[in-house]
Amino acid sequence: IMTTTVETPPVPPAPATPATLPALLLAHADARPKDAALRVKRLGRWLEISWREYATRTAAVAVGLRGLGVEAGDRVAILSENRPEWSTADFAILLLGAVTVPVYATLTPEQTAYTLRDSGAGIVFLSTEHQLRKVQSILPQTRVQKIVVMDRIQIPTGDLPCEFTDQFFAQGASALDSQTESLARSIRPDDLATIIYTSGTTGISKGVMLTHGNMASNINCSLLGFDMHPGLTSVSFLPLSHVTARHVDFTMLYHGVTLAYCPLMENLPATLLEVRPTVCVAVPRVYEKIYAKTEMTARGFPKRAIYRWALSVGRTNKPAVLAGETPTSPSWKLANKLVFSKIRAGMGGSVETFISGGAPLGRELAEW
Repeated sequence: IMTTTVETPPVPPAPATPATLPALLLAHADARPKDAALRVKRLGRWLEISWREYATRTAAVAVGLRGLGVEAGDRVAILSENRPEWSTADFAILLLGAVTVPVYATLTPEQTAYTLRDSGAGIVFLSTEHQLRKVQSILPQTRVQKIVVMDRIQIPTGDLPCEFTDQFFAQGASALDSQTESLARSIRPDDLATIIYTSGTTGISKGVMLTHGNMASNINCSLLGFDMHPGLTSVSFLPLSHVTARHVDFTMLYHGVTLAYCPLMENLPATLLEVRPTVCVAVPRVYEKIYAKTEMTARGFPKRAIYRWALSVGRTNKPAVLAGETPTSPSWKLANKLVFSKIRAGMGGSVETFISGGAPLGRELAEW
């Protein structure tokens, strides 16, 4: 019997399992301060935010919230599209032992009023002038006492004073002060972390109460089997108001994967080309749209014939592909050059892992 030893590259050690969400931020800020935690587009350019800067910004917002009287157990809402300020506000709330209440940016004023009122949110972070006007129109129906605006806009006349997130940054806090850090380290896994409201498709929306332990246990296990590690990049575009996207972002950050934010779904195709992510996490509907666009592009002769032929070559080589191998037959190489590589290029050209969640992915689409 002959045996062959295959050398495999070492797997980076897994980070310590966080028991609470603040523990995730504190661990990475200490372990990899210079690594890129986030990427954000500003004035047409993609800029990196290091873990040190991310922690510093979060500390500044936490100190600002303490100055507004936020204490452990208080409900603080976030009404915004995906952007770094969403994540910064979330972690700042959690560091204080307060409870984050995500609100869908697409909700009507009446739906928004219900979520704010039912959760008991006293402060709300919001992104744009549009969201500000929405909240101002429903203030009497809520318990909101303070608004924090992410965009630097002209504040419309209203009865409630507003703050800007960049005011928190300007006030200082180059690191977590001792009081905030003490609060963060005193949080227990059984403490309430967030209230996430269901879509309401089966009646009135219900607030789902999730503890730090709930979220942390999912972070620890949800991507087991995937080689997630620092140096990879993923685009955050699914709404963070939903548990799937927020949990995925937490998990990516836990593994040191850099997150690039795409606030609007219509900007996703351009963002994929610019960011060139190495990991793609989406719901089946997104993959269905990619499939449909490819089918549309392949219309007419000879494109349709070439596309169908390439798919048949792919099916023939399915066992090798499912085993993680790159087929070497001349037909597969030609199909890859003419079709497969162009589809991958449309998603940035660098994706190594596609993950689908949130709903069942049909077998035909999965094999495609």
